[in-house]
Amino acid sequence: MADQLIRATAAADGIRAVGVITTQLTEEARQRHQLSYVGTAALGRSMAAGLLLASSMKQPQARVNLRIEGDGPLGSIMVDAGCNGTVRGYVQNPQIELPPTPQGKLDVGGAVGNQGFLYVIRDIGYGYPYSSTVELVSGEIAEDVTYYLATSEQTASALLLGVFVGEAGVTAAGGLMVQILPKSAEDETLISTLEERVAALQSFTPLIQQGRTLPDIFGELLADMGMEILPQNQLLRFHCGCSQERMLGALKILGCEELKDILATDAKAEATCQFCNQVYWADAAALSELIAEF
Repeated sequence: MADQLIRATAAADGIRAVGVITTQLTEEARQRHQLSYVGTAALGRSMAAGLLLASSMKQPQARVNLRIEGDGPLGSIMVDAGCNGTVRGYVQNPQIELPPTPQGKLDVGGAVGNQGFLYVIRDIGYGYPYSSTVELVSGEIAEDVTYYLATSEQTASALLLGVFVGEAGVTAAGGLMVQILPKSAEDETLISTLEERVAALQSFTPLIQQGRTLPDIFGELLADMGMEILPQNQLLRFHCGCSQERMLGALKILGCEELKDILATDAKAEATCQFCNQVYWADAAALSELIAEF
């Protein structure tokens, strides 16, 4: 199944649902960053969350940045997701591994830590970006993003995020977000019913592994609430905008004297993009050209 985002509405537009399949892009991130099992799960969940948050934005260039700073051994997690369906991200310590939980699951909460902060920046494509900070709830990502939505955006939401990774790599990844919009915010029966149904799903990746599609999952939650699947399915992909030209531009910021020192000492410069782990080189000729531009 291709990586994709699907939207739905229900309850006369009082409920908004968004689902993402992110299996392939999570596997690409795993390979690029040589992630451990728990690192793959943590970054995969975070990238799915970023895409879900970005799905409500309107401008093609609008983006959401998530930064998770917990007290666990994984260190910080950074994700950049756009409403155009692109996402990229990294973790500070990609090869950290932890024993599974007593339930046999990857210990994402232990790797991230439950003390720290989630930072969210929404760049709507014009004007100044909006930024919010909330404390971490559990380090399990879904609960932390749900808390952010409730406290910073005052939107009652339920999130399911999951990544299944084994010896063959990532075989299922994605997430689901269901939100109660203002026109239904006072309907306690509707809210209670929806909470029970989301809780009954328990986790996301087993559904995908069973061959369930996003419309199938939406139907289980919302079919009797006037559900409408919106027709604009969106393809998703791991994408980083780094390039050789940007690397050279960053080098030029160092200044003429620093570049002369690099040329004399090493005769080359190397830079690695944190987001995609792509390595760029500037040889002696390239360094000389930069120096000549001053």
